[in-house]
This record gives sequence, C-alpha cells and structure tokens, in this order.
Amino acid sequence: MTDIDVAPAVPASPRKAPGRTRSRAWVVTALLVVFMMINFADKSVLGLAAEEIRQDLGLSASAFGLASSAFFLLFSISGAAVGLLADRIRPKWLILAMAVLWSVSQAPLAVGGGLAVLLTSRVLLGAAEGPAFPVAQQATLSWFPNHRRNLPGALIVLGTTLGVLVAAPVLTWVIQHHGWRSAVAAVALVGVVWALLWIPFGGEGPYAAAPDATATGGSDDGKGERAVGPGAARPRTPYRRILATRTWIGATAAYFGTYWVIAFALVWLPSYLQDALGYTSAGSTRMLMLVWGLGGVVVLGQAGLTGWLLRRGTASRWARGRVGGVLLLVGAAACLALPSAPAGAVTALLLITGFGLAGAMSSVAVTTVTELAPADRRGGALGIMNAVVTTAGLIAPTLIGHLVDTHGVGGYRHGVLITGAVLLLSGVAALTLIDPDRDARLLTA
Repeated sequence: MTDIDVAPAVPASPRKAPGRTRSRAWVVTALLVVFMMINFADKSVLGLAAEEIRQDLGLSASAFGLASSAFFLLFSISGAAVGLLADRIRPKWLILAMAVLWSVSQAPLAVGGGLAVLLTSRVLLGAAEGPAFPVAQQATLSWFPNHRRNLPGALIVLGTTLGVLVAAPVLTWVIQHHGWRSAVAAVALVGVVWALLWIPFGGEGPYAAAPDATATGGSDDGKGERAVGPGAARPRTPYRRILATRTWIGATAAYFGTYWVIAFALVWLPSYLQDALGYTSAGSTRMLMLVWGLGGVVVLGQAGLTGWLLRRGTASRWARGRVGGVLLLVGAAACLALPSAPAGAVTALLLITGFGLAGAMSSVAVTTVTELAPADRRGGALGIMNAVVTTAGLIAPTLIGHLVDTHGVGGYRHGVLITGAVLLLSGVAALTLIDPDRDARLLTA
C-alpha cells in the first residue's frame, strides 16, 4: 500500500523514536500554523479591500455582504464531507489538495472579472478552505498525547490570528499601491509556495489512530491515552452517538459564537471602524491588529491555563468548558455595552475586548471534541462540528450588510448587539453542557 492510499484504522506501531518524533511534530505544527495563516489571509482580502471592491464593481452593502457570504455557501458542506474522509484518507494529501485549490480558485479573480467572477471565486475558495481548520487540527494533534495537545492546538488557532496580523498591513499596502486584484494574486502565490514545502515535510504522527481514554479496552498510561492490546476489541462508535452528546453540542454551540465574531471581523469590522466609528484607514488597520493580537494572546493564555489545570488533575469540564465559557461571557458583556459607550478610549477598549476574547473557544472546542471522540471518529466529529459552526459565516455577513443598507451606520450597532447576544448564548452552552469525561464514559458504556 502506498502512502496515498486509505490509511489503516489502527497503525501497526503507534510509537516512534521519541527524539525524532518530537522534532518532526513541531516542524509539522509550524507548517500547519503557516497553513492557517494563509487560510485567513485569503479570507481577509475582501474585508480589507471592501471599499475598493464596492467602488470598482459598483456594489451595495447588501450585494457585498452576499458576495462575502458566498464564501460559506459550500464551506460547511465540504468541511463535513472532507472531515469524514479524513478518517479514511491520510490528512497529508487532503491538506495538500486544499492548498492547491485555494490558489487555483483565486487566479481568475486576480486577472479580472466582475461580480459573477467574484462570487464564483469565493464559492470555490470556500469549498476548498472549509475543511482546513478541522483537518489541520487532526493532523497536528496526531503528534501529541491528550495532556500535551493544548499548546499545539492553540498554535493552530494562533495561525488564524497571525494570518490577519500579517495580512492586514501587508495586504493593505498592496491594495493601496497596486490594487485589490494584486492582493488576491499575492495570497494565491503564497499558497503555491506553501504546498511545495508541505510535500516533503508534512505528515501525520504516531497518535493518528491511538485511542484516547474514550476507547474501549486497553490500559491507561496515566496521561489520558489508552493503549489497545493486540487482541482488544474496538467497536466503531456511530457518529450519531458522538453528535448526540451534550459535550459535542455544547462545544459546537460555543464555537458557533466564536465563528460569528470571526465572520463579522473579517468582512465588516474594517468598514465599521471607518464608517461608524470614524477611524482612518491606517487607524482601522491598527485597531484590527489590536483585536487579533489580543485574540492571539488569549488563545495562548487559555492553552497554558488549561494545560496547567489538566496536569494538576482538574476535570476537562472546568479546564476547558468553564475557561472557554467565561471568556465568551466577558466578550458578550463587552459587545452588549459597546453601542451605548462614549466615543474614544472606552469604545476602543470594549471593541477590542468583545472581539478579542471570543477566539479562544476555537482551540477549546477542537481539543474537547478530540478528547471525546474515538481516534477513528475524530475527523468526522471535527468536520461535522466545523460544518455546523461555519454557518455563522454564511449568516453574519449577509445579515449585517442588510442592516447597514436598511439603517445606515446604525446597522453596525444592531450587528454588534446581535453579536453580543450570540456570544451570551454560546458562553452559557459552554458552561452548562461541556463535560468530556462524563460523555466519554457514556460512549464506551
């Protein structure tokens, strides 16, 4: 069997030489961090060039919102479909195919075309990028045991933040000096270069199919992993049982709130800062960098706190569910207070807090579901979660565009209040539903 064939459910030897495996694990993690940086640079182009694209193509706010939402038309479907495939086909080749398709889908838009080309390009790009986050997480976490997954999982989330932090100033400069189509061409070219590096250096780790404590049979190593004996029976858990757990539902609902904020920030936050809050283009870019920068700090801080709690024996419902839920609730409070806050420093602080704290739930949701789901069901469980969550990207840009067309700049305030309400519900779901230890026992009963 070649390395592009279907991967076996359980590898013959799940352990490799520790030193070599450790260094390779971090090389793969670094590549996948860059992978997610490119992913979010692709997504951010439309938001950064919103005014230029609307003027060039003569689009209303609703039409631009529709074009932005078109990105998510097939995003969720492909995320679920490829997530299921990732349980049977090596993630290395799925990831390579995605990176190549990103660049191919953006090439026509970089050359020319109007609204039809813009819509088609974004739909194809969304289909190619839909599975990126769950498959990247699956590949990364396959190199680490459960109690060591918080940092690498957080670094993949951090890649989304770094993508915007790097893209915002660089692509803004390209847009201003060479036009928005040149910015599209630039991110497409970077995707090609990354794909060429992934071919020799990418791959999956020794925990790709080594079951966690959720697996049946075997002995626990004391750190959240169970080794399956040679003759141990491991019946395949139906996906429907995993999706029916309170933990999967809670993690998905909480992550939905995070993705709502991401969609708002990528598509409409630059326009909100300039049109409603009066920032200049340069000032808007600085605020965006502060928002995404805080998001990165929070993701790393959450990973450190959660890892510390888990190593001290704290249950996951506290170390993951409660920590993520509290961050969402603080973000919700900031968003709900933002529209009525006095202009100036208070508004800036609330905006940075509201939009910056929500990102940590991306890492929490993924590591929670990875802990819950058996190894041979992780790709599907993560992919289906991502499919549900990313419907927020389909809804939020269109809704906010409609509100702006209907209420002018007041539409942004309505959008922020709706965002606060979504975060509030998401935080409550994380606090009350997430308990992977309990639900893992139910799955193996």
